[in-house]
Amino acid sequence: MPDEITPELFAQLAELAALELTPEESEYLRRELNGELKAIHELERLPIPDDAPSAAHGITFAPELRPSLRPDEARPDSAAEAILRQAPETDEGYFVVPDIPHTDL
Repeated sequence: MPDEITPELFAQLAELAALELTPEESEYLRRELNGELKAIHELERLPIPDDAPSAAHGITFAPELRPSLRPDEARPDSAAEAILRQAPETDEGYFVVPDIPHTDL
């Protein structure tokens, strides 16, 4: 089976992702990606019966076996004030961070 990701396609993908790679890094990553795709294609060939239940974590986790969700409760941490005191600048209990200049893409 020929590689799905050719050197030309990988170069285009690396450029779109703005990656700066050496030729050796590019070839290594291209081989790794092709290896992953081959593994995925092998898994796709496994027969799965239509009545197979969906599973999370590889085991069936039926609703009756799931633990109930605990209620969301706000619990203030006693270290919050100590952490805020270490910040260079705060405002009403929040960290003040420098503005990030935005540019249109």
